This record gives sequence, structure tokens and C-alpha cells, in this order.
Amino acid sequence: MSLTKPILGLAVGGTLGLLDGLSGFLEPYLAPVMSSVITFSLLKGVVSGVAIGYVSQRFHSMLVGILAGIGIAAALSLLVILRAKMALFWDIMLPGMLLGVVVGFTTQKFGKQAEVPRAAR
Repeated sequence: MSLTKPILGLAVGGTLGLLDGLSGFLEPYLAPVMSSVITFSLLKGVVSGVAIGYVSQRFHSMLVGILAGIGIAAALSLLVILRAKMALFWDIMLPGMLLGVVVGFTTQKFGKQAEVPRAAR
């Protein structure tokens, strides 16, 4: 079974985003806002995964895929940081950028290029 790069990005980004959100249970002070932490982490992972997948489909370079992953995930993490507190900057930014690196690498390495219909050629 091979997935196109955006779909693979969706799956990997969503999974890593969910794991990132669930890691909030390790911090007791986040207990009152855990539903928001999980929701926004999952949403950040899904959106960045799909976006990184589309970039990886357009550009066939591992370096571009990883750099795009870092940039897209950092931008989305910054949006979450603006909603949260600046004191949590590195707690949100570093896992987000790591997610971008992993999704960028995975989509370039294992994603299947989408086939263009013959009529569109």
C-alpha cells in the first residue's frame, strides 16, 4: 500500500500531533486545559502534515521537504503560541518543528507521487 504525499503527511502529522497533545498529561499544570492542548496539537499536526505533503509533491528534494516542514510547522506553532502564553514558547515550538522535520522527511522518502490524469497532460 502506498499513499500519496499529502495523504501520508495527513496520517503522520495527525499521529504525531495527537502524541504531542497527549504528552501534555506529563505536565500537571496543564490538566485544566488538556482538551484544548490535544485539539490544537492534533489540528496543528494535520494541517501542517497536509501542507508539507503538498510541498513535497511539488518539489522533489529532501532538503526542501525538511525545510518546508520546519517552516510550516513553526508558523502553525507560532499561531498556537499566540493563543497560549509566551512562557510556553519553546514547549510548543520545538515539538512543532520536530514534527515538521519528521513529516517532511517521511513524505519525501516514502510518499508516492500523485498520478496526473492523461487528459490533464
